Amino acid sequence: MKVTIVGTGYVGLVTGACLAEIGNDVFCVDVDPRKIEILNNGGVPIHEPGLQEMLRRTRAAGRIQFSTDVKASVEHGDIQFIAVGTPPDEDGSADLQYVLAAARNIGKYSNGFKVIVDKSTVPVGTAQQVKNVVEEELKARGLGSESHGFSVVSNPEFLKEGAAVDDFMRPDRIVIGIDDDHAGNLAREKMKRLYVPFNRNHERTLYMDVRSAEFTKYAANAMLATRISFMNDLSNLADTVGADIESVRRGIGSDPRIGYHFLYAGCGYGGSCFPKDVQALAQTARENGHTLRVLEAVEAVNRDQKDVLVNKIVKRMGEDLSGRTFAIWGLAFKPNTDDMREAPSRRIIEALLARGATVRGYDPVAMQETERVLELDLAERPDDLNRLHLVGTQHEALKGADALIIVTEWKEFKSPDFGHLKSALKTPVIFDGRNLYEPESMAEMGIDYHAIGRPHVELDRSQDGK
Repeated sequence: MKVTIVGTGYVGLVTGACLAEIGNDVFCVDVDPRKIEILNNGGVPIHEPGLQEMLRRTRAAGRIQFSTDVKASVEHGDIQFIAVGTPPDEDGSADLQYVLAAARNIGKYSNGFKVIVDKSTVPVGTAQQVKNVVEEELKARGLGSESHGFSVVSNPEFLKEGAAVDDFMRPDRIVIGIDDDHAGNLAREKMKRLYVPFNRNHERTLYMDVRSAEFTKYAANAMLATRISFMNDLSNLADTVGADIESVRRGIGSDPRIGYHFLYAGCGYGGSCFPKDVQALAQTARENGHTLRVLEAVEAVNRDQKDVLVNKIVKRMGEDLSGRTFAIWGLAFKPNTDDMREAPSRRIIEALLARGATVRGYDPVAMQETERVLELDLAERPDDLNRLHLVGTQHEALKGADALIIVTEWKEFKSPDFGHLKSALKTPVIFDGRNLYEPESMAEMGIDYHAIGRPHVELDRSQDGK
């Protein structure tokens, strides 16, 4: 089938590559010539395991192309996926300007019946806005739905960064929202044909009305964010009452009604989805005269959770951190990605620098993106920026540091050489935002270990001068 993907960001690029992998003829368009140049030169503007190899195969087979030619992209695809960004506005609502601009272009250049698929995460009612914009453009061209018909479909993505290719190729569900009319019936047949390869073993597609499909995406992310904030809130109480949140997690996760997924305490969630989707759904509620009190709390807990590690550092080492150096392992918001959007590391680094500390940071893949975003974050704080050093290895980050801070749970951090770690640090202190190690084992090795919601074993610090 001939498919067009509007937007070569995270969702668009994964969608385009995977649809090309199973044999479709895919045209990816973007208004950013830099991205297109990178892609046409064999590069990938994002880090996602398996994506570059898939793009190399599909490009060599002639099943995927990249261009800034909007007119050609509209003429190419019978199915037009809109996969552009929906960044949050100041009030937390999703900014739909890029979605509606893509819709306007489809209406402007449409050359026949089009299935217009909202793949971007959008608020309830967006499909109707897209429909109105396309109709306006067709009307301006003197065309009607009889000659240039279309149907707007909601097909939200459920991709985890770091596992997106596998999630797309082996989905647990495919949600499709379609109008119950003649155009919708045509669209349903095309979407069914497109997704047949993903339903070979059993039917994974869930058909519903458009507004319910739009709602489903936000509801899914809101539920996952709620589980994270719930455990983080409990972890802070566990710190106070002396309970072990890991034991609690195992105790409640063993209940099949609850399960273990997204029940790990940590230093807060980030990324491109949970923060903005929670905000957008809460804003949608406010606009409709409702208050989603649970989600308001979820957001507040997550905001405060990003300060928990800094609070532990201040309690251990004092408010004034001048002259102190901290090693940070992990900068991206989660493993297997270079995404720094809403990453807890940004808040932690800014807070440490503001207290006079020096920071030595390392991440396996997010170094370039970290440099870019922190230069923007600290543009008006040049003195602080001068005390930030991004280094090439995890061992280099430790040299001369007063303590190690773990922010992202990359695999290479899970079983380090603790002997080397102790010798490289000025004092053997770890602040672990992902609970990678066992407190008792750390104490046995003479490491002063501070985790999230886990018992802290006091060591004799009479020799470290702290």
